[in-house]
Amino acid sequence: MSEPTLSLRDWRDGDDVTVADALGPAGSPQAALSRALLGPATQRPWRRTVVAEADGVVVGAAAVSESSLHPDRLWLYAEVRPASRRQGVGTALVGALTDEIPPSGTSGLRTRYPVTQDEDSEDFAAAPFAASIGLVPIQRSRLVVVSPDSLAVPPFGPTGPTLEDLATGSVELTKVVAAFYDAVHASWDRSEMTLGRAQDHLLAPATGARGAVVLRDRPKDAGGRILSFAVSYDPPATDTAEPLDAPTEVLLGYDADLDPARARGAVHNLLAMLVARYPVQVEVDDAMEPLAAVVTGLLNAGSATIGAETEIAATPA
Repeated sequence: MSEPTLSLRDWRDGDDVTVADALGPAGSPQAALSRALLGPATQRPWRRTVVAEADGVVVGAAAVSESSLHPDRLWLYAEVRPASRRQGVGTALVGALTDEIPPSGTSGLRTRYPVTQDEDSEDFAAAPFAASIGLVPIQRSRLVVVSPDSLAVPPFGPTGPTLEDLATGSVELTKVVAAFYDAVHASWDRSEMTLGRAQDHLLAPATGARGAVVLRDRPKDAGGRILSFAVSYDPPATDTAEPLDAPTEVLLGYDADLDPARARGAVHNLLAMLVARYPVQVEVDDAMEPLAAVVTGLLNAGSATIGAETEIAATPA
Protein backbone atom coordinates (compact mmCIF):
# COMPACT_ATOMS: atom_id res chain seq x y z
CA MET A 1 0.00 0.00 0.00
CA SER A 2 1.43 3.40 -0.98
CA GLU A 3 2.07 6.14 1.55
CA PRO A 4 -0.61 8.87 1.76
CA THR A 5 0.22 11.95 -0.27
CA LEU A 6 0.70 15.01 1.93
CA SER A 7 -0.58 18.36 0.67
CA LEU A 8 -0.71 21.80 2.24
CA ARG A 9 -3.40 24.43 1.76
CA ASP A 10 -4.57 27.71 3.24
CA TRP A 11 -7.26 27.85 5.93
CA ARG A 12 -10.76 27.95 4.48
CA ASP A 13 -14.33 28.37 5.67
CA GLY A 14 -15.45 25.49 7.87
CA ASP A 15 -11.95 24.58 9.06
CA ASP A 16 -12.75 25.67 12.60
CA VAL A 17 -14.87 22.50 12.83
CA THR A 18 -12.89 20.29 10.42
CA VAL A 19 -9.51 20.92 12.08
CA ALA A 20 -10.89 20.63 15.61
CA ASP A 21 -12.46 17.27 14.76
CA ALA A 22 -9.23 16.02 13.20
CA LEU A 23 -7.01 17.05 16.11
CA GLY A 24 -9.39 15.82 18.80
CA PRO A 25 -9.89 17.35 22.25
CA ALA A 26 -7.17 19.71 23.45
CA GLY A 27 -4.88 18.00 25.92
CA SER A 28 -4.80 20.92 28.36
CA PRO A 29 -6.28 24.39 28.93
CA GLN A 30 -3.01 25.84 27.61
CA ALA A 31 -3.34 23.81 24.39
CA ALA A 32 -6.92 24.98 23.97
CA LEU A 33 -5.77 28.58 24.33
CA SER A 34 -2.95 28.07 21.83
CA ARG A 35 -5.34 26.58 19.27
CA ALA A 36 -7.08 29.95 19.13
CA LEU A 37 -4.16 31.11 16.96
CA LEU A 38 -5.44 28.88 14.14
CA GLY A 39 -7.85 30.71 11.87
CA PRO A 40 -8.35 32.61 8.61
CA ALA A 41 -5.72 34.99 7.27
CA THR A 42 -5.89 38.47 8.80
CA GLN A 43 -3.96 41.71 8.40
CA ARG A 44 -4.41 43.35 11.84
CA PRO A 45 -2.80 41.46 13.43
CA TRP A 46 -1.14 39.75 10.50
CA ARG A 47 -1.79 35.99 10.62
CA ARG A 48 -1.42 33.07 8.26
CA THR A 49 -2.57 29.45 8.76
CA VAL A 50 -1.67 26.34 6.78
CA VAL A 51 -3.59 23.06 6.92
CA ALA A 52 -2.03 19.67 6.10
CA GLU A 53 -4.03 16.91 4.40
CA ALA A 54 -3.11 13.32 3.60
CA ASP A 55 -5.20 12.00 0.71
CA GLY A 56 -7.80 14.67 1.46
CA VAL A 57 -7.98 14.02 5.21
CA VAL A 58 -6.86 16.80 7.60
CA VAL A 59 -3.87 15.64 9.65
CA GLY A 60 -2.54 18.91 11.10
CA ALA A 61 -2.47 22.70 11.05
CA ALA A 62 -0.11 25.51 11.98
CA ALA A 63 -0.22 29.30 12.18
CA VAL A 64 2.05 32.29 12.64
CA SER A 65 0.88 35.68 13.85
CA GLU A 66 2.32 39.05 14.66
CA SER A 67 1.94 40.33 18.22
CA SER A 68 1.18 43.92 19.09
CA LEU A 69 3.04 43.43 22.38
CA HIS A 70 6.17 41.57 21.23
CA PRO A 71 7.42 42.99 17.90
CA ASP A 72 10.63 40.99 17.46
CA ARG A 73 9.12 37.53 16.86
CA LEU A 74 5.99 35.91 15.43
CA TRP A 75 3.87 33.58 17.53
CA LEU A 76 3.93 30.04 16.14
CA TYR A 77 1.56 27.19 16.87
CA ALA A 78 1.60 23.81 15.15
CA GLU A 79 -0.33 20.65 15.95
CA VAL A 80 -0.56 17.29 14.20
CA ARG A 81 -3.13 14.61 14.97
CA PRO A 82 -1.65 11.79 17.11
CA ALA A 83 -1.77 9.13 14.37
CA SER A 84 0.25 11.31 11.97
CA ARG A 85 3.02 12.52 14.27
CA ARG A 86 6.73 11.90 13.67
CA GLN A 87 6.10 11.68 9.93
CA GLY A 88 7.38 15.12 8.92
CA VAL A 89 3.98 16.82 8.89
CA GLY A 90 4.88 19.45 11.49
CA THR A 91 8.15 20.25 9.75
CA ALA A 92 6.34 20.70 6.44
CA LEU A 93 3.77 23.01 8.02
CA VAL A 94 6.38 25.23 9.64
CA GLY A 95 8.45 25.26 6.46
CA ALA A 96 5.49 26.58 4.49
CA LEU A 97 4.80 29.27 7.08
CA THR A 98 8.37 30.53 7.18
CA ASP A 99 8.01 31.41 3.51
CA GLU A 100 5.35 33.94 4.53
CA ILE A 101 6.73 37.41 5.26
CA PRO A 102 4.57 39.82 7.28
CA PRO A 103 4.44 43.54 6.44
CA SER A 104 6.75 44.26 9.38
CA GLY A 105 9.43 41.99 7.94
CA THR A 106 9.65 40.11 11.27
CA SER A 107 10.96 36.58 10.74
CA GLY A 108 11.80 35.40 14.28
CA LEU A 109 9.54 32.80 15.87
CA ARG A 110 8.37 31.98 19.37
CA THR A 111 6.18 29.18 20.69
CA ARG A 112 5.17 27.71 24.03
CA TYR A 113 4.47 24.17 25.15
CA PRO A 114 3.76 22.25 28.37
CA VAL A 115 6.71 20.84 30.26
CA THR A 116 6.34 17.14 31.01
CA GLN A 117 8.61 14.25 31.93
CA ASP A 118 6.00 11.67 30.88
CA GLU A 119 7.29 9.99 27.73
CA ASP A 120 3.79 8.72 26.97
CA SER A 121 2.33 12.23 27.02
CA GLU A 122 1.41 13.84 23.71
CA ASP A 123 3.28 16.95 24.92
CA PHE A 124 6.58 15.10 25.39
CA ALA A 125 7.62 15.59 21.74
CA ALA A 126 7.02 19.36 21.78
CA ALA A 127 10.45 20.34 23.09
CA PRO A 128 12.41 18.11 20.64
CA PHE A 129 10.26 19.39 17.76
CA ALA A 130 10.91 23.02 18.72
CA ALA A 131 14.64 22.27 18.83
CA SER A 132 14.48 20.59 15.42
CA ILE A 133 13.19 23.80 13.81
CA GLY A 134 15.88 25.93 15.47
CA LEU A 135 14.07 27.26 18.54
CA VAL A 136 15.78 27.38 21.93
CA PRO A 137 14.20 27.71 25.41
CA ILE A 138 14.16 31.33 26.63
CA GLN A 139 11.73 31.30 29.55
CA ARG A 140 9.82 29.07 31.98
CA SER A 141 6.35 29.93 33.24
CA ARG A 142 4.49 28.22 36.08
CA LEU A 143 0.89 28.36 37.26
CA VAL A 144 1.19 28.04 41.03
CA VAL A 145 -1.60 27.58 43.56
CA VAL A 146 -0.75 29.07 46.97
CA SER A 147 -2.49 27.52 49.96
CA PRO A 148 -4.57 29.56 52.43
CA ASP A 149 -2.83 30.88 55.54
CA SER A 150 0.60 29.93 54.17
CA LEU A 151 2.23 33.29 54.95
CA ALA A 152 2.20 35.34 58.12
CA VAL A 153 0.07 38.46 57.66
CA PRO A 154 2.26 41.54 58.24
CA PRO A 155 1.14 44.37 60.51
CA PHE A 156 -0.28 47.47 58.86
CA GLY A 157 -0.35 50.83 60.62
CA PRO A 158 -1.97 54.18 59.89
CA THR A 159 1.31 55.69 58.68
CA GLY A 160 3.05 52.64 57.27
CA PRO A 161 2.26 50.23 54.44
CA THR A 162 -1.43 50.27 53.55
CA LEU A 163 -3.75 48.23 51.39
CA GLU A 164 -6.15 49.90 48.99
CA ASP A 165 -8.77 48.69 46.54
CA LEU A 166 -8.41 50.25 43.10
CA ALA A 167 -10.63 50.17 40.03
CA THR A 168 -9.02 48.19 37.21
CA GLY A 169 -9.51 51.26 35.03
CA SER A 170 -7.28 53.37 37.30
CA VAL A 171 -4.62 55.23 35.31
CA GLU A 172 -2.19 54.93 38.23
CA LEU A 173 -2.62 51.15 38.34
CA THR A 174 -2.40 50.85 34.55
CA LYS A 175 0.93 52.68 34.50
CA VAL A 176 2.43 50.37 37.13
CA VAL A 177 1.13 47.24 35.36
CA ALA A 178 2.46 48.37 31.97
CA ALA A 179 5.89 49.19 33.39
CA PHE A 180 6.01 45.85 35.22
CA TYR A 181 5.16 43.93 32.04
CA ASP A 182 7.85 45.67 30.00
CA ALA A 183 10.46 45.25 32.74
CA VAL A 184 10.00 41.49 33.19
CA HIS A 185 10.14 40.88 29.43
CA ALA A 186 13.05 43.20 28.65
CA SER A 187 15.82 40.58 28.85
CA TRP A 188 14.22 37.78 26.84
CA ASP A 189 11.33 38.95 24.63
CA ARG A 190 11.09 42.73 24.38
CA SER A 191 7.58 44.12 24.73
CA GLU A 192 5.93 47.41 23.86
CA MET A 193 3.15 47.71 26.43
CA THR A 194 1.22 50.97 26.25
CA LEU A 195 -1.49 52.09 28.66
CA GLY A 196 -4.14 51.21 26.10
CA ARG A 197 -2.69 47.76 25.52
CA ALA A 198 -2.42 47.14 29.27
CA GLN A 199 -6.13 47.86 29.53
CA ASP A 200 -7.06 45.76 26.49
CA HIS A 201 -4.94 42.73 27.42
CA LEU A 202 -4.90 42.72 31.22
CA LEU A 203 -7.33 45.10 32.90
CA ALA A 204 -10.50 45.69 30.86
CA PRO A 205 -13.74 43.90 31.83
CA ALA A 206 -13.47 41.83 28.63
CA THR A 207 -10.32 40.18 30.06
CA GLY A 208 -12.28 38.94 33.07
CA ALA A 209 -10.55 41.40 35.42
CA ARG A 210 -12.92 42.00 38.31
CA GLY A 211 -10.94 43.89 40.92
CA ALA A 212 -7.55 45.10 42.07
CA VAL A 213 -5.81 45.69 45.37
CA VAL A 214 -2.50 47.49 45.84
CA LEU A 215 0.06 47.75 48.61
CA ARG A 216 1.37 51.30 49.19
CA ASP A 217 4.35 52.33 51.28
CA ARG A 218 2.05 54.80 53.07
CA PRO A 219 -1.49 56.14 52.57
CA LYS A 220 -2.20 57.66 49.17
CA ASP A 221 -3.18 61.04 50.65
CA ALA A 222 0.28 61.15 52.23
CA GLY A 223 1.97 60.62 48.88
CA GLY A 224 2.11 56.83 49.08
CA ARG A 225 3.38 54.95 46.03
CA ILE A 226 2.24 51.55 44.80
CA LEU A 227 4.76 48.88 45.78
CA SER A 228 2.87 45.82 44.53
CA PHE A 229 -0.48 45.03 42.94
CA ALA A 230 -2.87 42.12 42.49
CA VAL A 231 -5.58 41.92 39.84
CA SER A 232 -8.18 39.16 40.24
CA TYR A 233 -10.01 37.51 37.35
CA ASP A 234 -13.30 35.70 36.88
CA PRO A 235 -12.88 31.95 36.36
CA PRO A 236 -13.09 30.78 32.74
CA ALA A 237 -16.56 29.78 31.60
CA THR A 238 -17.15 26.02 31.73
CA ASP A 239 -20.09 23.65 31.62
CA THR A 240 -19.57 22.69 35.27
CA ALA A 241 -19.92 24.73 38.45
CA GLU A 242 -16.75 26.19 39.91
CA PRO A 243 -15.73 24.31 43.12
CA LEU A 244 -16.20 26.38 46.27
CA ASP A 245 -12.53 25.98 47.16
CA ALA A 246 -11.22 26.79 43.66
CA PRO A 247 -8.33 29.26 43.76
CA THR A 248 -8.81 32.80 42.54
CA GLU A 249 -6.70 33.62 39.47
CA VAL A 250 -4.51 36.63 40.24
CA LEU A 251 -2.00 38.74 38.30
CA LEU A 252 0.57 39.64 40.95
CA GLY A 253 3.31 42.18 40.27
CA TYR A 254 5.40 44.98 41.69
CA ASP A 255 6.83 48.43 40.99
CA ALA A 256 9.58 47.71 38.46
CA ASP A 257 11.75 50.51 39.90
CA LEU A 258 12.06 48.87 43.34
CA ASP A 259 15.32 47.17 44.28
CA PRO A 260 14.94 43.35 44.31
CA ALA A 261 14.83 42.98 48.09
CA ARG A 262 12.12 45.59 48.51
CA ALA A 263 10.12 44.19 45.60
CA ARG A 264 10.35 40.73 47.14
CA GLY A 265 9.04 42.07 50.45
CA ALA A 266 6.21 43.90 48.69
CA VAL A 267 4.90 40.84 46.83
CA HIS A 268 5.38 38.68 49.93
CA ASN A 269 3.25 41.00 52.06
CA LEU A 270 0.52 41.44 49.48
CA LEU A 271 0.39 37.70 48.77
CA ALA A 272 0.11 37.05 52.51
CA MET A 273 -3.03 39.19 52.60
CA LEU A 274 -4.49 37.49 49.52
CA VAL A 275 -4.12 33.97 50.94
CA ALA A 276 -5.10 34.82 54.50
CA ARG A 277 -8.31 32.79 54.01
CA TYR A 278 -8.52 31.51 50.43
CA PRO A 279 -6.16 29.95 47.85
CA VAL A 280 -4.96 31.94 44.87
CA GLN A 281 -3.35 30.98 41.58
CA VAL A 282 -0.54 33.11 40.17
CA GLU A 283 1.40 32.83 36.92
CA VAL A 284 5.12 33.20 37.57
CA ASP A 285 7.78 33.61 34.89
CA ASP A 286 11.36 33.02 36.00
CA ALA A 287 12.10 36.59 34.85
CA MET A 288 9.83 37.88 37.65
CA GLU A 289 12.71 37.28 40.04
CA PRO A 290 11.28 38.81 43.27
CA LEU A 291 7.96 37.01 42.84
CA ALA A 292 9.65 33.81 41.70
CA ALA A 293 11.80 33.83 44.86
CA VAL A 294 8.73 34.09 47.11
CA VAL A 295 6.85 31.37 45.22
CA THR A 296 9.85 29.03 45.15
CA GLY A 297 10.11 29.33 48.93
CA LEU A 298 6.45 28.38 49.28
CA LEU A 299 6.88 25.42 46.91
CA ASN A 300 9.88 24.19 48.90
CA ALA A 301 7.85 24.50 52.12
CA GLY A 302 4.94 22.53 50.69
CA SER A 303 2.64 25.56 50.94
CA ALA A 304 2.12 25.83 47.18
CA THR A 305 1.71 23.45 44.25
CA ILE A 306 2.45 23.73 40.54
CA GLY A 307 -0.73 23.42 38.50
CA ALA A 308 0.99 23.66 35.12
CA GLU A 309 4.42 24.45 33.76
CA THR A 310 5.19 25.72 30.28
CA GLU A 311 8.34 26.62 28.40
CA ILE A 312 8.72 29.34 25.80
CA ALA A 313 11.16 28.59 22.98
CA ALA A 314 12.20 31.05 20.32
CA THR A 315 14.54 31.91 17.50
CA PRO A 316 17.77 33.07 19.17
CA ALA A 317 18.03 36.86 19.36
